Amino acid sequence: MNDPIKILFVSQAISPFVPETPESKICREFPQYIQDRGCEIRTFMPCFGNINERRNQLHEVQRLSGMNLIIDDTDHPLIIKVASIQSARMQVYFIDNDDFFRRKGMLVDEHGAEYGDNDRRAIFFARGVLETIKKLRWTPDIIHCHGWLTALMPLYVKKFYNDDPFFRHSKVIYALCNDTFQTPLPKGFDRLIALSDASAPESLAAMKDKAVSYDMLTRLAIDFSDAVIIGHPEVNPQTVEYVQNKKLPYLPYNEDYKVAYTDFYNSMVPLYEEEY
Repeated sequence: MNDPIKILFVSQAISPFVPETPESKICREFPQYIQDRGCEIRTFMPCFGNINERRNQLHEVQRLSGMNLIIDDTDHPLIIKVASIQSARMQVYFIDNDDFFRRKGMLVDEHGAEYGDNDRRAIFFARGVLETIKKLRWTPDIIHCHGWLTALMPLYVKKFYNDDPFFRHSKVIYALCNDTFQTPLPKGFDRLIALSDASAPESLAAMKDKAVSYDMLTRLAIDFSDAVIIGHPEVNPQTVEYVQNKKLPYLPYNEDYKVAYTDFYNSMVPLYEEEY
């Protein structure tokens, strides 16, 4: 019997840990659905400060915590927590850091203003997930990224971790949502992304000395993805056209997302030996 397909879900938000939205509901329900069909999963999200850790029974995983990630010459301790959704028999891992995720808002403050360090938070989240997966010694066949805070995952997997045996054969799927940010990420984002001066790919040249808009970041994610899911009916048509012009495999929006996503996965990495 073949080993189960391993799927890594990297999500910006998962209910019930944060308020339910269409996106957080998908990120709660679909991993359970695909797990129930025999796939092995790991699920990650940021440990936002509005998560009630006591009620949701989060606890730190000491063996995974303790690493420092350097961003802009500053050390940021990586803390890993975990909680279970008992009704789903599903664990969720949380990427935490006191500097980035202890505030009460998720991506905006109480006045609706976007946090000025969301660029660094996105970098820390993406790198934190990948470093934790390496510590778990768990090699994903598919990496499913959901929400703009995950937009750097395809770049890191394909360029900065591409020689790592853990991710060499992973297929990255980026789900386009209806999320956005209004304030461009500050100039210098391209420099912060690179793990060293020598590691920056040419694709970041378009960002050099520029503030980075949501559209620029989304296109960067698309450029390094193996496939794209249109996860919301109101995704910008120009972004969908960009995906089509790249000639990437993509899944149009489908309300019956559980079956549609599963079939799309199966077209990339065979999940089953016979019809489910």
